[in-house]
Amino acid sequence: MTYLSATNMTGGYGGADILHDCTIEAAEGEIAVIVGPNGAGKSTAMKAVFGMLDIHTGSVMLDGEDITNLSPQARVAKGMAFVPQTSNVFPSMSVEENLEMGAFLRRDDINVTMEQVFELFPILKDKRRQNAGELSGGQRQQVAVGRALMTQPKLLMLDEPTAGVSPIVMDELFDRIIEVARTGISILMVEQNARQALNIADKGYVLVQGRNRFTDTGEVLLNDPEVRKSFLGG
Repeated sequence: MTYLSATNMTGGYGGADILHDCTIEAAEGEIAVIVGPNGAGKSTAMKAVFGMLDIHTGSVMLDGEDITNLSPQARVAKGMAFVPQTSNVFPSMSVEENLEMGAFLRRDDINVTMEQVFELFPILKDKRRQNAGELSGGQRQQVAVGRALMTQPKLLMLDEPTAGVSPIVMDELFDRIIEVARTGISILMVEQNARQALNIADKGYVLVQGRNRFTDTGEVLLNDPEVRKSFLGG
């Protein structure tokens, strides 16, 4: 079943359209990846899905409900979680406090979810009392993803989750993202490392100048000669 259906989105910032008739969808438990050249509108598409910019045509449906006009905060309450590329942790707060901040909307016991985050990212349990600002880049990304998971989302959106981390850390993060998807959470991810991202993607979107250029499974896109030549370096 399609959990997220953002269709025919056109819009941008300050009257200038960046997205043009852009469609992004993700089924339950599916990893959907947005790739494309710099300036293609990848992060803009994700922000449109999250309600961070106005779209004047198109719609965003979540689990069959039209949320096009809802604020980002209201979308979080509906089951969305968004992890921005930068400034995504509270550096002067401990790892545990960062995770607690992720559960600010909840009124139930958060300890079970926190233990699930620690199972997913064991290093965070070891460093739970340490300030997030003292962690490595890869560990901070784990904190950011963990904090998003504390909201118990149905759709987890990640903007460049592997930016600035080593290849080993990137592989580990991707493994954890696969684990999250296996629990039934839908993943929408913008990623510069297109080849690696498509390798784990159930569905891939190649955007060019704010428009859908190619849409297919990750495997098909990886093996498409035109995609390989134009966007994957041959």
